[in-house]
Amino acid sequence: MLLISRCPPFPLHQGDRLIPFHLARQLRARHHHIDLIAYYNQHSDLENIPRYEQYFRDILLIHEPQRSWLDYYQRLRDPVRMFPTDARGSWSAEMWEAISDRLGTNRYDIVELFGGVQVYEFRHLVKSLPNVIVPYESYSLFLARNLANETGWTRRLLLRAQLRAARRYERRMFEGFDRVVVLSDGDAQALHALAPDLPLHVIPNGVDTDYFIPTGHEAESPTLLFTGNFAYPPNLDAALYLVRDILPRVRRQVPAARLLLAGSSPPSTLRKLASKDVEVTGHVPDLRPYMERALIFVSPLRFGAGIKNKVLEAMAMQKPIVATPLSCEGISLHDGVNALFGRTTTELVSAVVRLIKDDALRQRMRLANRQLIEAHYTWRRVADQYEDLYKQVIQERSPQVRSM
Repeated sequence: MLLISRCPPFPLHQGDRLIPFHLARQLRARHHHIDLIAYYNQHSDLENIPRYEQYFRDILLIHEPQRSWLDYYQRLRDPVRMFPTDARGSWSAEMWEAISDRLGTNRYDIVELFGGVQVYEFRHLVKSLPNVIVPYESYSLFLARNLANETGWTRRLLLRAQLRAARRYERRMFEGFDRVVVLSDGDAQALHALAPDLPLHVIPNGVDTDYFIPTGHEAESPTLLFTGNFAYPPNLDAALYLVRDILPRVRRQVPAARLLLAGSSPPSTLRKLASKDVEVTGHVPDLRPYMERALIFVSPLRFGAGIKNKVLEAMAMQKPIVATPLSCEGISLHDGVNALFGRTTTELVSAVVRLIKDDALRQRMRLANRQLIEAHYTWRRVADQYEDLYKQVIQERSPQVRSM
Protein backbone atom coordinates (compact mmCIF):
# COMPACT_ATOMS: atom_id res chain seq x y z
CA MET A 1 0.00 0.00 0.00
CA LEU A 2 1.10 3.56 -0.67
CA LEU A 3 0.13 6.09 2.03
CA ILE A 4 0.19 9.75 0.99
CA SER A 5 -0.27 11.81 4.14
CA ARG A 6 -0.81 15.43 5.06
CA CYS A 7 1.47 14.87 8.10
CA PRO A 8 3.96 12.40 9.58
CA PRO A 9 2.61 9.77 11.99
CA PHE A 10 4.26 11.32 15.06
CA PRO A 11 4.09 12.98 17.66
CA LEU A 12 0.84 11.49 18.88
CA HIS A 13 -0.23 14.43 21.04
CA GLN A 14 -1.16 16.03 17.72
CA GLY A 15 -4.40 14.14 17.23
CA ASP A 16 -4.44 14.05 13.42
CA ARG A 17 -1.37 11.78 13.55
CA LEU A 18 -3.05 9.01 15.51
CA ILE A 19 -4.68 7.43 12.46
CA PRO A 20 -1.58 7.01 10.24
CA PHE A 21 0.50 5.83 13.23
CA HIS A 22 -1.87 3.27 14.69
CA LEU A 23 -3.24 2.07 11.37
CA ALA A 24 0.28 1.47 10.05
CA ARG A 25 1.24 -0.32 13.26
CA GLN A 26 -1.77 -2.60 13.04
CA LEU A 27 -1.37 -3.32 9.32
CA ARG A 28 2.35 -4.02 9.65
CA ALA A 29 1.57 -6.58 12.37
CA ARG A 30 -0.68 -8.24 9.78
CA HIS A 31 2.25 -8.43 7.34
CA HIS A 32 1.14 -5.63 5.02
CA HIS A 33 3.84 -3.53 3.36
CA ILE A 34 3.32 0.23 3.43
CA ASP A 35 5.33 2.98 1.77
CA LEU A 36 4.86 6.46 3.26
CA ILE A 37 5.16 9.83 1.56
CA ALA A 38 4.17 12.67 3.91
CA TYR A 39 4.41 16.40 4.27
CA TYR A 40 6.30 17.79 7.24
CA ASN A 41 6.62 21.30 8.71
CA GLN A 42 9.25 21.22 11.46
CA HIS A 43 12.78 19.84 11.81
CA SER A 44 11.56 17.75 14.75
CA ASP A 45 9.37 15.83 12.28
CA LEU A 46 12.56 14.49 10.68
CA GLU A 47 14.02 13.63 14.08
CA ASN A 48 10.91 11.60 14.94
CA ILE A 49 11.23 9.16 12.02
CA PRO A 50 12.84 6.46 14.23
CA ARG A 51 9.67 6.46 16.36
CA TYR A 52 7.66 4.84 13.56
CA GLU A 53 10.04 3.64 10.84
CA GLN A 54 9.54 -0.01 11.81
CA TYR A 55 5.95 0.16 10.53
CA PHE A 56 6.87 1.24 7.00
CA ARG A 57 8.90 -0.31 4.20
CA ASP A 58 9.95 3.11 2.92
CA ILE A 59 9.53 6.67 4.24
CA LEU A 60 9.90 9.99 2.45
CA LEU A 61 9.06 13.32 4.12
CA ILE A 62 8.67 16.42 1.97
CA HIS A 63 8.47 19.94 3.33
CA GLU A 64 4.93 21.24 2.94
CA PRO A 65 4.61 24.35 0.78
CA GLN A 66 2.91 27.46 2.09
CA ARG A 67 -0.61 27.97 0.73
CA SER A 68 -2.56 31.16 1.35
CA TRP A 69 -6.29 31.72 1.10
CA LEU A 70 -5.51 33.59 -2.12
CA ASP A 71 -4.02 30.37 -3.53
CA TYR A 72 -7.20 28.50 -2.65
CA TYR A 73 -9.45 31.18 -4.16
CA GLN A 74 -7.45 31.24 -7.39
CA ARG A 75 -7.95 27.51 -7.80
CA LEU A 76 -11.68 27.89 -7.14
CA ARG A 77 -11.97 30.57 -9.84
CA ASP A 78 -10.49 28.25 -12.45
CA PRO A 79 -12.14 24.79 -12.39
CA VAL A 80 -9.45 23.44 -14.75
CA ARG A 81 -6.87 24.02 -12.01
CA MET A 82 -8.96 22.27 -9.36
CA PHE A 83 -7.48 18.86 -10.21
CA PRO A 84 -3.94 19.23 -11.63
CA THR A 85 -2.77 16.80 -14.28
CA ASP A 86 0.96 17.44 -13.99
CA ALA A 87 3.57 18.61 -11.48
CA ARG A 88 3.49 22.20 -12.77
CA GLY A 89 -0.14 22.60 -11.77
CA SER A 90 0.37 21.13 -8.31
CA TRP A 91 1.02 23.08 -5.14
CA SER A 92 4.03 20.82 -4.58
CA ALA A 93 5.86 19.67 -7.68
CA GLU A 94 8.27 17.80 -5.38
CA MET A 95 5.46 15.78 -3.84
CA TRP A 96 3.90 15.13 -7.24
CA GLU A 97 7.14 13.80 -8.67
CA ALA A 98 7.82 11.67 -5.58
CA ILE A 99 4.41 10.03 -5.85
CA SER A 100 4.85 9.51 -9.59
CA ASP A 101 8.25 7.92 -9.00
CA ARG A 102 6.90 5.50 -6.35
CA LEU A 103 3.97 4.51 -8.55
CA GLY A 104 6.29 3.95 -11.48
CA THR A 105 8.72 1.71 -9.62
CA ASN A 106 6.44 -0.23 -7.24
CA ARG A 107 3.29 -2.30 -7.56
CA TYR A 108 0.62 -1.21 -5.08
CA ASP A 109 -2.75 -2.83 -4.54
CA ILE A 110 -4.27 0.31 -3.02
CA VAL A 111 -3.40 3.94 -2.33
CA GLU A 112 -4.63 5.83 0.73
CA LEU A 113 -4.52 9.63 0.84
CA PHE A 114 -4.73 10.92 4.40
CA GLY A 115 -5.92 14.52 4.56
CA GLY A 116 -8.17 16.82 2.61
CA VAL A 117 -7.10 19.94 0.76
CA GLN A 118 -3.43 19.04 1.24
CA VAL A 119 -3.55 15.77 -0.74
CA TYR A 120 -6.72 15.63 -2.85
CA GLU A 121 -4.89 17.25 -5.77
CA PHE A 122 -3.03 13.99 -6.47
CA ARG A 123 -6.19 12.28 -7.74
CA HIS A 124 -4.89 12.20 -11.31
CA LEU A 125 -1.81 10.25 -10.20
CA VAL A 126 -3.72 7.56 -8.30
CA LYS A 127 -6.88 7.24 -10.40
CA SER A 128 -5.71 4.04 -12.12
CA LEU A 129 -5.36 2.24 -8.77
CA PRO A 130 -7.89 1.39 -6.07
CA ASN A 131 -7.85 4.39 -3.74
CA VAL A 132 -9.28 5.80 -0.52
CA ILE A 133 -9.09 9.37 0.72
CA VAL A 134 -9.43 10.05 4.46
CA PRO A 135 -10.14 13.72 5.19
CA TYR A 136 -11.35 12.46 8.62
CA GLU A 137 -13.63 15.50 9.11
CA SER A 138 -15.64 18.05 7.17
CA TYR A 139 -13.73 21.32 7.32
CA SER A 140 -16.83 23.26 6.32
CA LEU A 141 -18.68 21.75 9.30
CA PHE A 142 -15.80 22.81 11.54
CA LEU A 143 -15.98 26.37 10.19
CA ALA A 144 -19.77 26.52 10.43
CA ARG A 145 -19.60 25.62 14.11
CA ASN A 146 -16.85 28.19 14.66
CA LEU A 147 -19.04 30.81 13.04
CA ALA A 148 -22.04 29.91 15.19
CA ASN A 149 -19.90 30.37 18.30
CA GLU A 150 -18.15 33.59 17.21
CA THR A 151 -19.39 37.00 18.42
CA GLY A 152 -16.80 39.40 16.98
CA TRP A 153 -17.99 40.91 13.72
CA THR A 154 -14.53 41.06 12.08
CA ARG A 155 -13.89 37.42 12.85
CA ARG A 156 -17.41 36.50 11.68
CA LEU A 157 -16.80 38.16 8.30
CA LEU A 158 -13.58 36.21 7.86
CA LEU A 159 -15.21 32.93 8.89
CA ARG A 160 -18.09 33.48 6.45
CA ALA A 161 -15.62 33.96 3.58
CA GLN A 162 -13.65 30.87 4.62
CA LEU A 163 -16.83 28.82 4.98
CA ARG A 164 -18.01 29.73 1.48
CA ALA A 165 -14.66 28.68 0.05
CA ALA A 166 -14.56 25.46 2.09
CA ARG A 167 -18.04 24.46 0.93
CA ARG A 168 -17.11 25.08 -2.68
CA TYR A 169 -14.04 22.90 -2.26
CA GLU A 170 -15.90 20.10 -0.50
CA ARG A 171 -18.57 20.04 -3.21
CA ARG A 172 -15.89 18.95 -5.67
CA MET A 173 -12.71 18.02 -3.82
CA PHE A 174 -13.45 14.32 -3.32
CA GLU A 175 -14.94 13.59 -6.73
CA GLY A 176 -13.48 10.55 -8.41
CA PHE A 177 -12.10 8.78 -5.35
CA ASP A 178 -13.25 5.23 -4.70
CA ARG A 179 -14.09 5.93 -1.03
CA VAL A 180 -14.13 8.98 1.25
CA VAL A 181 -13.64 8.11 4.92
CA VAL A 182 -14.67 10.36 7.81
CA LEU A 183 -14.77 9.71 11.54
CA SER A 184 -18.35 10.54 12.47
CA ASP A 185 -21.87 10.52 11.09
CA GLY A 186 -22.02 14.30 11.57
CA ASP A 187 -19.11 14.83 9.20
CA ALA A 188 -20.58 12.35 6.72
CA GLN A 189 -23.92 14.17 6.76
CA ALA A 190 -22.23 17.53 6.20
CA LEU A 191 -20.32 16.24 3.18
CA HIS A 192 -23.36 14.39 1.83
CA ALA A 193 -25.36 17.64 1.93
CA LEU A 194 -22.71 19.29 -0.26
CA ALA A 195 -22.03 16.33 -2.57
CA PRO A 196 -24.81 13.71 -2.40
CA ASP A 197 -23.04 11.21 -4.69
CA LEU A 198 -19.85 10.89 -2.64
CA PRO A 199 -19.00 7.27 -1.70
CA LEU A 200 -18.81 8.12 2.01
CA HIS A 201 -17.76 5.67 4.68
CA VAL A 202 -17.57 6.24 8.46
CA ILE A 203 -14.76 4.63 10.48
CA PRO A 204 -14.22 6.08 13.97
CA ASN A 205 -10.90 6.58 15.67
CA GLY A 206 -9.62 4.09 18.18
CA VAL A 207 -7.66 4.19 21.41
CA ASP A 208 -4.57 2.24 22.43
CA THR A 209 -6.02 -0.01 25.13
CA ASP A 210 -2.61 -1.55 25.81
CA TYR A 211 -1.33 1.91 26.78
CA PHE A 212 -4.37 3.47 28.40
CA ILE A 213 -4.89 0.91 31.17
CA PRO A 214 -6.52 2.11 34.41
CA THR A 215 -5.13 1.07 37.77
CA GLY A 216 -8.67 0.65 39.12
CA HIS A 217 -8.01 3.26 41.81
CA GLU A 218 -10.52 6.11 42.00
CA ALA A 219 -9.31 9.58 42.94
CA GLU A 220 -10.40 10.71 46.39
CA SER A 221 -10.56 14.45 45.69
CA PRO A 222 -13.21 15.99 43.38
CA THR A 223 -10.76 16.92 40.62
CA LEU A 224 -12.14 17.66 37.16
CA LEU A 225 -9.94 17.02 34.13
CA PHE A 226 -9.87 18.32 30.58
CA THR A 227 -7.07 17.48 28.13
CA GLY A 228 -6.04 18.62 24.68
CA ASN A 229 -3.76 20.66 22.49
CA PHE A 230 -4.69 24.19 23.51
CA ALA A 231 -3.38 25.68 20.29
CA TYR A 232 -6.56 24.17 18.79
CA PRO A 233 -9.27 26.86 19.19
CA PRO A 234 -12.13 24.54 20.26
CA ASN A 235 -9.95 23.14 23.08
CA LEU A 236 -8.90 26.58 24.26
CA ASP A 237 -12.50 27.79 24.23
CA ALA A 238 -13.59 24.75 26.28
CA ALA A 239 -10.77 25.28 28.80
CA LEU A 240 -11.62 28.95 29.29
CA TYR A 241 -15.30 28.02 29.60
CA LEU A 242 -14.43 25.53 32.34
CA VAL A 243 -12.32 28.02 34.29
CA ARG A 244 -14.54 31.07 33.97
CA ASP A 245 -18.06 29.64 34.01
CA ILE A 246 -18.31 26.00 35.02
CA LEU A 247 -15.81 25.56 37.88
CA PRO A 248 -16.94 28.59 39.94
CA ARG A 249 -20.54 27.36 39.89
CA VAL A 250 -19.50 23.81 40.76
CA ARG A 251 -17.46 25.11 43.71
CA ARG A 252 -20.50 26.87 45.16
CA GLN A 253 -21.92 23.40 45.79
CA VAL A 254 -18.66 21.44 46.15
CA PRO A 255 -16.04 23.84 47.58
CA ALA A 256 -13.24 21.26 47.34
CA ALA A 257 -13.64 20.89 43.55
CA ARG A 258 -10.64 21.85 41.46
CA LEU A 259 -9.74 21.76 37.77
CA LEU A 260 -6.79 20.15 36.00
CA LEU A 261 -6.01 21.24 32.42
CA ALA A 262 -3.39 18.96 30.87
CA GLY A 263 -2.05 19.44 27.37
CA SER A 264 0.36 21.24 25.11
CA SER A 265 0.57 24.87 23.99
CA PRO A 266 -1.57 26.69 26.58
CA PRO A 267 -1.47 30.37 25.59
CA SER A 268 -0.93 33.17 28.10
CA THR A 269 -4.68 33.81 28.28
CA LEU A 270 -5.05 30.34 29.80
CA ARG A 271 -1.81 30.15 31.81
CA LYS A 272 -2.59 33.35 33.69
CA LEU A 273 -5.82 31.77 35.00
CA ALA A 274 -3.86 29.12 36.91
CA SER A 275 -4.45 29.23 40.66
CA LYS A 276 -4.63 26.94 43.68
CA ASP A 277 -7.91 25.65 42.22
CA VAL A 278 -6.82 25.52 38.56
CA GLU A 279 -3.71 23.68 37.39
CA VAL A 280 -2.44 24.27 33.84
CA THR A 281 0.32 21.76 33.11
CA GLY A 282 1.49 22.53 29.59
CA HIS A 283 2.78 19.59 27.57
CA VAL A 284 3.15 16.37 29.54
CA PRO A 285 4.87 13.23 28.18
CA ASP A 286 2.22 10.93 29.66
CA LEU A 287 -1.44 11.78 30.30
CA ARG A 288 -2.18 8.66 32.31
CA PRO A 289 -1.05 9.96 35.73
CA TYR A 290 -3.26 13.01 35.25
CA MET A 291 -6.19 10.79 34.30
CA GLU A 292 -5.65 8.84 37.52
CA ARG A 293 -5.73 12.05 39.57
CA ALA A 294 -9.13 13.03 38.17
CA LEU A 295 -12.52 11.98 39.50
CA ILE A 296 -14.43 13.14 36.39
CA PHE A 297 -13.49 14.01 32.82
CA VAL A 298 -15.35 17.12 31.65
CA SER A 299 -15.45 18.06 27.95
CA PRO A 300 -17.55 21.19 27.30
CA LEU A 301 -16.58 21.63 23.64
CA ARG A 302 -18.84 24.14 21.90
CA PHE A 303 -17.51 23.87 18.35
CA GLY A 304 -15.29 21.64 16.24
CA ALA A 305 -15.79 18.52 14.14
CA GLY A 306 -14.62 14.93 13.98
CA ILE A 307 -14.27 12.41 16.78
CA LYS A 308 -12.66 13.48 20.05
CA ASN A 309 -9.66 11.33 20.98
CA LYS A 310 -9.58 12.85 24.46
CA VAL A 311 -12.97 11.33 25.25
CA LEU A 312 -11.93 7.89 24.00
CA GLU A 313 -8.77 8.04 26.12
CA ALA A 314 -10.69 9.10 29.22
CA MET A 315 -13.16 6.26 28.70
CA ALA A 316 -10.32 3.76 28.34
CA MET A 317 -8.99 5.03 31.68
CA GLN A 318 -12.41 4.37 33.28
CA LYS A 319 -13.28 8.02 33.74
CA PRO A 320 -16.91 9.08 34.18
CA ILE A 321 -17.76 11.69 31.55
CA VAL A 322 -19.63 15.00 31.62
CA ALA A 323 -19.79 16.52 28.16
CA THR A 324 -21.62 18.50 25.55
CA PRO A 325 -23.17 16.23 22.91
CA LEU A 326 -20.74 17.67 20.35
CA SER A 327 -17.81 16.41 22.44
CA CYS A 328 -19.00 12.83 21.99
CA GLU A 329 -19.96 12.99 18.32
CA GLY A 330 -19.06 9.75 16.59
CA ILE A 331 -18.92 7.80 19.86
CA SER A 332 -21.90 5.62 20.80
CA LEU A 333 -22.42 6.97 24.30
CA HIS A 334 -25.71 6.70 26.17
CA ASP A 335 -26.77 9.52 28.46
CA GLY A 336 -26.80 8.29 32.03
CA VAL A 337 -24.84 5.14 31.19
CA ASN A 338 -21.53 6.31 29.69
CA ALA A 339 -21.83 10.06 30.20
CA LEU A 340 -24.02 12.85 31.49
CA PHE A 341 -24.71 15.34 28.71
CA GLY A 342 -25.28 19.06 29.07
CA ARG A 343 -25.97 21.72 26.47
CA THR A 344 -25.99 24.73 28.78
CA THR A 345 -23.76 25.87 31.62
CA THR A 346 -26.49 25.04 34.12
CA GLU A 347 -26.88 21.50 32.75
CA LEU A 348 -23.13 20.88 32.74
CA VAL A 349 -22.70 22.16 36.30
CA SER A 350 -25.63 20.06 37.50
CA ALA A 351 -24.17 16.96 35.83
CA VAL A 352 -20.74 17.49 37.39
CA VAL A 353 -22.18 17.97 40.86
CA ARG A 354 -24.42 14.93 40.47
CA LEU A 355 -21.48 12.72 39.51
CA ILE A 356 -19.31 14.01 42.34
CA LYS A 357 -22.01 13.11 44.84
CA ASP A 358 -23.24 9.83 43.33
CA ASP A 359 -20.62 7.15 44.03
CA ALA A 360 -22.71 4.32 42.56
CA LEU A 361 -23.33 6.15 39.28
CA ARG A 362 -19.62 6.89 38.90
CA GLN A 363 -18.71 3.24 39.44
CA ARG A 364 -21.24 2.03 36.89
CA MET A 365 -20.02 4.59 34.38
CA ARG A 366 -16.37 3.71 34.94
CA LEU A 367 -16.98 0.06 34.10
CA ALA A 368 -19.35 0.77 31.22
CA ASN A 369 -16.89 3.12 29.53
CA ARG A 370 -13.96 0.69 29.55
CA GLN A 371 -16.23 -2.10 28.30
CA LEU A 372 -17.49 0.07 25.44
CA ILE A 373 -13.94 0.96 24.39
CA GLU A 374 -12.83 -2.67 24.40
CA ALA A 375 -15.86 -3.73 22.37
CA HIS A 376 -15.88 -1.02 19.69
CA TYR A 377 -13.00 1.48 19.80
CA THR A 378 -9.69 -0.36 19.81
CA TRP A 379 -7.21 0.31 17.02
CA ARG A 380 -7.40 -3.38 16.20
CA ARG A 381 -11.10 -3.00 15.43
CA VAL A 382 -10.43 0.18 13.44
CA ALA A 383 -7.82 -1.66 11.36
CA ASP A 384 -10.34 -4.45 10.74
CA GLN A 385 -12.71 -1.91 9.24
CA TYR A 386 -10.03 -0.36 7.05
CA GLU A 387 -8.94 -3.79 5.84
CA ASP A 388 -12.52 -4.66 4.92
CA LEU A 389 -12.87 -1.36 3.08
CA TYR A 390 -9.62 -1.89 1.15
CA LYS A 391 -10.82 -5.35 0.07
CA GLN A 392 -14.15 -3.91 -1.12
CA VAL A 393 -12.44 -1.23 -3.19
CA ILE A 394 -9.90 -3.67 -4.66
CA GLN A 395 -12.64 -6.14 -5.51
CA GLU A 396 -14.67 -3.44 -7.28
CA ARG A 397 -11.66 -2.66 -9.44
CA SER A 398 -10.74 -6.30 -10.07
CA PRO A 399 -12.62 -9.58 -9.65
CA GLN A 400 -9.51 -11.09 -8.10
CA VAL A 401 -8.84 -9.79 -4.58
CA ARG A 402 -5.10 -9.66 -4.11
CA SER A 403 -3.16 -9.31 -0.89
CA MET A 404 -1.73 -5.89 -0.19
